[in-house]
Amino acid sequence: MLRRKARRAQEDDHTDPLDAAQERRVRAVLALGGVPQTDLPDGVQQVRLRLLEREASGREAPRDVSAWAAVVASNLAMDWHRAKKRQERLGERLASLRQTEHPSGEDSSLLSLAVAQGLDELPDAQRQVLVLRFYGDLPVRDIAAELGIPEGTVKSRLHTAVRALRARLHEDEVV
Repeated sequence: MLRRKARRAQEDDHTDPLDAAQERRVRAVLALGGVPQTDLPDGVQQVRLRLLEREASGREAPRDVSAWAAVVASNLAMDWHRAKKRQERLGERLASLRQTEHPSGEDSSLLSLAVAQGLDELPDAQRQVLVLRFYGDLPVRDIAAELGIPEGTVKSRLHTAVRALRARLHEDEVV
């Protein structure tokens, strides 16, 4: 009797748009498409979701749900591979940026020493805004408020300081 009630409750609610055989077929298509085992349940859910969205939008159900689900699963597998390739390319780009951002220990020490010397040579007002902006990571607006000067003055000092520091580093052939 409990089983009948459970079955009726399921029938009253929305029934699963994919039966067990269709779900196995979707899993097989995803797996053969190269989707890892750990991502198969998500792929099956995506197929279910697309079928439910199709019904909710008022379009008629596909004539052969099993074939339609297999095509959707195949498309999902291709999408999975495209996303994986995008992630790999992004990872490669980030790795190449990290390599250029972090020079070797000797190069990094030389650069740090040259920047410190360049900072020492700047006028106090320029050094102050440069340090607050790039080492303190404060926005121009906050620097202006803290120092009680206009934002334009902060920008002007930053521009002049960066230009002078860059020139110094080029003179010393550090950069």
